[in-house]
Formats: sequence, C-alpha cells, structure tokens
Amino acid sequence: MTSPFYNKVYSALRKVPRGKLTTYRNLAHSIKSKAYRAVGTAMNKNPYSFADGGDVPCHRVVNSNGKVGKFASGTENKINLLKREGIPIKDGKIERFEEFLYKF
Repeated sequence: MTSPFYNKVYSALRKVPRGKLTTYRNLAHSIKSKAYRAVGTAMNKNPYSFADGGDVPCHRVVNSNGKVGKFASGTENKINLLKREGIPIKDGKIERFEEFLYKF
C-alpha cells in the first residue's frame, strides 16, 4: 500500500509522455509540494515501475542539472530506457535537456 503523497506523485508522473522528462523539483511542484527528496523516495519505492511492466515511468524523472540520477534497478538501466525513448545522453547527462522537459 502506498501513501496519499506517493499516489499523488505517481498520478502526476503518469502524465509525462514517452520521450519527455521531468525533474524531481518539477514533479513536486506539480502536486503543490516542495518535498523534492520525498519525490525521489517515491520513485525508489515505486510499486508500479514502468521498467517492471507497470504504468509509472519513474525513469523519466531526472536531476534539475540534467544528470540522469539514480535508479532503483541501476543507472545503466535508466539510461537504456531513456535512450529507447529517443532521449540523447552523454556522460550521464541529458543532451539538449530543455528540449525534452515536460511542462505540467
């Protein structure tokens, strides 16, 4: 069972389409929160992981500086998922970062 906060985070993240990204900060702001780190924890605890066949694409959440960031099943897996969606990554950082940001 997930918390009401986590459910809000997952619901908002489901809106981010394939080939787009958001940041922990933007995702928090989309649910009227400043709890960026709690969003990161929600991503780590995601029981609906897209990578595991679920519908919450936590791999689409990256750091505000354009770095890919961590991933529960490994950063390399996150990079592979993002690349499959057409997002260019070099040295652990999103190329043309602003171009791929989703606006809530």
